[in-house]
Amino acid sequence: MTNIGIVSWGTYFPAHIETAAEVAAATGIPEEIVVKKMGLVQKHIAGPDDHCATMGAKAAQQALERAGVSPHEVNLIIYHGSEYKEHFVWSAATRIQELIGAENAGAFELYALCAGAPIAFKTARAMMLEDNSLKYVLLVTASRENDLVHYDNERARFMFNFGAGAGAVLLKREYSENIVLGSSVISDGVLSHSVVMKAGGSCMPPSEQTVQQDLHQLDVPDLKFMGERLGEVSHSNFLQVIRQAVEKSGYQVEDIDFLGLVHMKRSAYDAILADLGLRQEQSIYLDHYGHVQSVDQIIALDLAHQRGILKDGDLVVLAGAGTGYTWSAVAIRWGKETL
Repeated sequence: MTNIGIVSWGTYFPAHIETAAEVAAATGIPEEIVVKKMGLVQKHIAGPDDHCATMGAKAAQQALERAGVSPHEVNLIIYHGSEYKEHFVWSAATRIQELIGAENAGAFELYALCAGAPIAFKTARAMMLEDNSLKYVLLVTASRENDLVHYDNERARFMFNFGAGAGAVLLKREYSENIVLGSSVISDGVLSHSVVMKAGGSCMPPSEQTVQQDLHQLDVPDLKFMGERLGEVSHSNFLQVIRQAVEKSGYQVEDIDFLGLVHMKRSAYDAILADLGLRQEQSIYLDHYGHVQSVDQIIALDLAHQRGILKDGDLVVLAGAGTGYTWSAVAIRWGKETL
């Protein structure tokens, strides 16, 4: 059987850091609440030159350098990061191709917001299994969506942990380490308008009035409905996609060794670990990064590797959820196969 494995990965974070104390001062929320409930000690804030394609290219270059792979060997680039990038109706994927010099690669974009990483793994794996010319595929993501969150908007409070950064993963066909396995995706379209930027699209084109009315920010039109609906479905949907990804891979939930989870409030994170029977040391809470869209899972994977948590044969699961709402998970058998 042909295996698709992770050869290497890379990350990039802007130099500027905003602390929990600074968030507290800007929002009026007590620092203790920011740290303990919102789960934020600090986060990276993008500078004027930290755009999604440029940040993504830096993460991609790091991944290629770690693998000792030339950009010319890359066959495909899939960008699965933020839609808020250098320009609207524009391809960050081809710009990343240009910036890293991957002249032989095709490039396209895939959007699933904060659920994007597992879906990108799923898409790339399927394409590589079907097409034997795809030896190296580069998954790239980046976000600076904190730009779109205004601290004076109480409805956007759950997004005050948004940070900036980028990640990249290099996949290789017929590679027998860090093998990408099964995955799962489910959605709840009832929540399709739960989080929106009201102006800028075809429903409300940008104008002098939309700027004056401050409509170019992420907002929650019906906070009560979103809270109630997510309370009903989000936790169970996380457990469902994780369980399905694991079972499609020939394992059970009890076999999970490490969970790389999208950043969320501490209580929700703890509840997921508890219901999966996982200990705190079997995951990493990203309170020093905040929520960086679909970069979160790459950060968790990188930190787990740095800390020596991952061992050969471990079952790793990466899971996310994106507004709209979509939940996703992918399973990975880490390291070299053990007998």
